[in-house]
Amino acid sequence: IDSAAYAADVRQLRDGQEVRRKEYTFNNADVVPQELVFRPAPIVVVEGIFVFYFEEIAKLLDLKVYIDAQEHVKLHRRIVRDRDERGYGLDDVLYRYTHHVAPTYEKYIQPFKDDADIIIPNNRHFENGLAVLTGFLKNKVAEQA
Repeated sequence: IDSAAYAADVRQLRDGQEVRRKEYTFNNADVVPQELVFRPAPIVVVEGIFVFYFEEIAKLLDLKVYIDAQEHVKLHRRIVRDRDERGYGLDDVLYRYTHHVAPTYEKYIQPFKDDADIIIPNNRHFENGLAVLTGFLKNKVAEQA
């Protein structure tokens, strides 16, 4: 992850400038990356699993939202996604999850949960948490108007 470029993109959006980036294709040589265009808006949502880890990005955020799920829910979602969207077999998914995904999460992502302003559980649904967040953001936009 090029954290300096990521932070520069966030600053550009906050400064009212458009950002263009090539789509990340998960190292899939069969997929031609599309150009993605991000336009500035009153609210800019910056998402990604390492957003809090990189200090130069985290300090640009006005509100930090951490979306959490129980371990078995995360594993099930990963199995389904990697099978259906990426064509990976179960053994490959489980190996990656056990040896790469879970240890990386524990080391680089989970420790920043305590730095979040809002934690939204996403085990079955997250409508209530999303409603609270939406209400907060609407108030912020109204204050700026």
